[in-house]
Amino acid sequence: MYASDLFKGKVVLVTGGRSGIGYGIAQSFLELGSDVIIASRKKEPLLKAASELSSFGTCESQVCDIREPDQIEQLSKMIEKRFGRLDILINNAGGQFPAPSHIISKKGWAAVVNNNLNGTFYMSQQMATSFFIPQNEGIIINITANVMRGFPGMAHTGAARAGVENLTKSLGQEWAEYNIRVNAVAPGIVSTSGLENYPEQMQSFLKESENKNLMKRFGTIKDIANAVLFLASPLSSYISGVTLPVDGLEHLAGDRMELYKSIMALMK
Repeated sequence: MYASDLFKGKVVLVTGGRSGIGYGIAQSFLELGSDVIIASRKKEPLLKAASELSSFGTCESQVCDIREPDQIEQLSKMIEKRFGRLDILINNAGGQFPAPSHIISKKGWAAVVNNNLNGTFYMSQQMATSFFIPQNEGIIINITANVMRGFPGMAHTGAARAGVENLTKSLGQEWAEYNIRVNAVAPGIVSTSGLENYPEQMQSFLKESENKNLMKRFGTIKDIANAVLFLASPLSSYISGVTLPVDGLEHLAGDRMELYKSIMALMK
């Protein structure tokens, strides 16, 4: 679909790149010629992922908790020393847990917002000031979630991801003068091995959700990676400040209360 050297000479940072969507995005960039750095909190899985990805091209790694600005600064120094530049930032790292709003603890709420919203801002600001603004060029792509009609059952991540979508608009406008494009991709439910870890009742909910999807399937990691590649490529050079849903129409159709109802049933 894309030329095999589309991103040749480009340096790409993928946070949360040791597994799932982040791993798939990293692999896709490597296959199209870029050098890639993956970052994550857990050292051993990160090193394993970097070793595997190195079969596709140059892949470096560094442990980094995106909630910690000091660690992000150290990551930027490593990139400067190793590559001398950064061209593309993929803010994929994040985390959440299903829970009805009335039982989310203050600590749990703060952890999710800090990870998904604050971490995205800290990373974007550091890489912009260290690389993109001085270079007068850069691309940021934020991985969010399907939050257009709310996120019952995960209000903490819904609020944080909605914040990221607004941040995408704000940074896109502020940094346009530096030739920095900022966009977001909002996946729906994506088929990954992690879905198999949910309890039986949640598995039933997921199967029903897949059948109710207007395209009759969940998304794949490749679906998300393809959208990211488009927004990172010259094909989207006049696009900034937008969020692209990649969800088989989930953002428009379906009962947003189904997850919440399933969680409440599990708690009985």
